[in-house]
Amino acid sequence: MNDKKTILIVDDTPANVSLLNNILKDRYKTKIATNGEKALKLALSNPAPDLILLDVMMPEMDGYEVCECLKSDVITQDIPVVFLTAKVAVEDEAKGLSLGAVDYITKPISAPIVLERVKNHLALKEARDLLQEQNRLLEEKVNERTRQLDELHDVAMEAMGALAESRDPETGNHIKRTQLYVKLLAEALSSHPRFSHFLTPEIITQLYKAAPLHDIGKVGVPDAILLKPGKLTEEEFEVMKLHTVYGRDALLAAEKKLSEPSDFLLFAKEIAYSHQEKWDGSGYPEGLAGEAIPISARIMAIADVYDALISRRVYKPPFSHEKAMTIMIEGRGSHFDPDMLDAFVEISEQCRSVAQKYADSEQDIQSHLGKLQI
Repeated sequence: MNDKKTILIVDDTPANVSLLNNILKDRYKTKIATNGEKALKLALSNPAPDLILLDVMMPEMDGYEVCECLKSDVITQDIPVVFLTAKVAVEDEAKGLSLGAVDYITKPISAPIVLERVKNHLALKEARDLLQEQNRLLEEKVNERTRQLDELHDVAMEAMGALAESRDPETGNHIKRTQLYVKLLAEALSSHPRFSHFLTPEIITQLYKAAPLHDIGKVGVPDAILLKPGKLTEEEFEVMKLHTVYGRDALLAAEKKLSEPSDFLLFAKEIAYSHQEKWDGSGYPEGLAGEAIPISARIMAIADVYDALISRRVYKPPFSHEKAMTIMIEGRGSHFDPDMLDAFVEISEQCRSVAQKYADSEQDIQSHLGKLQI
C-alpha cells in the first residue's frame, strides 16, 4: 500500500516547478498546476492534496486569490498552504498569513528548507486531523450518552407516573393519552399571542415529559379511598384532594437535591399541584383563578378532564367524543381557560385519534375493575 502524502505544486514558472518536483518526488506524490484555476481544480480532485506549495506572483489569479478561494471552500479549507515568493516584506507575509496560509518559503528555493518545512507542516496537519477525529468520536459518544440518559430519564418518569396510576384501577392508558393531548394542545397554543412567548419547542418537550407525573401524589392516598367503588363522602374527598399536595411535595423534595433549578421539575410540580384548579377559582387545592393558575396546569387540566370523560369509570360508562366535547365546551370560561379550550376544540379530532390509538382493551378494563373486588 502506497501511503505517500500528496503535494500540489502551483507555480507559473517551469524552472521552479521542475526544481520543486525533483526535490519532492522521491518522498511524496506530486501534482502540478501552472495557474490558479487549475490549482483549484486539482485541490478538489481525488486524492486531495495533503499540502499546497503556492506561488504568490502569477498572472490572472495570484497566489493570494487562490488561497482565499481555498479557505472559503469547506472541502479545501483545511489543506495547509505554504506560499512560495520572492517577496520578503513584512506586510506581504502578514497578508498571506491573514488569508490562512501556514508558512512562507522565500525564493531562491533551498531543497533542505523545502523538505523540512513540508515535513513539519504535514506532521502538524496529521496531528490536527487526529485531534479532530478524536473530538468527533468523543462528541458522538457524549451525544449517545446524553441520548441514553434522556431516554432513561423519560422511562423513569413514565414508570413513576405508572406506579401512581397503577393504584387507581380505572386509568389504563391514561398516562400515554394525556401526555399526547398535552403535546398537541401546547403546540396548537404556541402561535397564540397569549402563549407564544412561553410555549417554545423546548418548553413543550418539558411539558410532554412532565405530564405523566400529574397524579404521582396518588401514592399517598389510602387504598380505602382511592379504590372505593362508589362516590366518596365529603370527608373522603378532602383526603383525595390531598394527592395534589403529596405530588407537589414529593417533587419539591427531589428538586432540593439538585445543584441548579430544573424546568422539568418546575413544570412537574405545577402540573401535580394545580391541574385540579379551575379558571373560575372553584378548583383545588388553593382555589386559584384565571392567570394565577400556571399555564402548564391549565393545559394538563384540559387533557385530564377530556380523557376522564371518554374513559370508563366505576361511576359512569365512557362518553362518546361528541358528548365529551359538549361537556368540555360547557366548561369554557368556568372550568377551563377559554382560549385554551378554543384551541382544544380546534385539535379535538387529533385528540380523538390519539384516544382511539391508545384505547384501553376490554381485557385491561376488566383487569382494572377487577382490582376493586380484591
